[in-house]
Amino acid sequence: MNSGQSRIAAGFILVSIIWGSTWLVIKVGIGSVPPFFAAAMRFALASLIIFVIMRLRGEQLPTDRVAVRLYLTLAVLSYSFPFALVYWGELYIPSGLASILFAVYPFVVAIGSHFVLAGERMNVPKMAGIVLGFAGVLTIFWGDMRPSEGSGLAMIGILASTVMQGSSLIIIKKQSRDISPASLSLGGMCIGVVILTVLAFIFEDVGDVHLDAIGIGSILYLATFGTVVTFLTYYWLLKRVQAVYLSFVTLVTPALAVFLGAVLLGEKLEPNVFTGATAICAGIVVANGRDIISAISQRKERVLPEQSI
Repeated sequence: MNSGQSRIAAGFILVSIIWGSTWLVIKVGIGSVPPFFAAAMRFALASLIIFVIMRLRGEQLPTDRVAVRLYLTLAVLSYSFPFALVYWGELYIPSGLASILFAVYPFVVAIGSHFVLAGERMNVPKMAGIVLGFAGVLTIFWGDMRPSEGSGLAMIGILASTVMQGSSLIIIKKQSRDISPASLSLGGMCIGVVILTVLAFIFEDVGDVHLDAIGIGSILYLATFGTVVTFLTYYWLLKRVQAVYLSFVTLVTPALAVFLGAVLLGEKLEPNVFTGATAICAGIVVANGRDIISAISQRKERVLPEQSI
């Protein structure tokens, strides 16, 4: 594995670990702050941080027609309504169930990529890997997937969020070649904050919000690590790997959430967790099998001439 591949692997692991924790942090945070308002504050703070980073780098935010169209796409299909649905949905269903529903994301991306992205056609290894990985997620959470009463709309909301964010990923992959990850994130978030704020004022009593330590802590964590670090890394990865492979993050995060609960909260790991995690890892290997074999072959081609000298 060369340095470029190592950076890609490290980025994938980083995003997976952080997003594996965000489902729980969202669930805890909305106990203190209304969902739409909490999401708006998260992205407002994240936007400010990214703005400062761009200023320190001397990076300007593109404002041409293509860039603005991409910002609007991200705002509508990624940063506003999808997250509003996720935050609202977690009021009514367990965070584990929400993460499982969102794990259909690779299916959405795979189907969309097949028809939209040249060179990212669906094949048997990809689909087999997705199915195997999703089966692993179901195995891990099978005993904890009991939805609460009246949660049907919340589950539909999470699935709608998944479709919107999957569509957003495909569009950005196709059209964002010359726009930096920081610009994509800042432009989309700024518009998304406006939409979320309007939703908060329409549907929530924001005048009666009282931020406590838990609410503030969740917003800080989700803004810095759950948004700035992850989305900058995510869009950096998107320029370097196929969209379908990147979407596998959503299969890894539920398993990591369980492991983090065991490590940080002392929760007991049942045998099904290890079985499911194995299936997820196997799915990723199956989906990436051709690339792994190709990388090994290229490495051998570089090594053999040196050995023959």
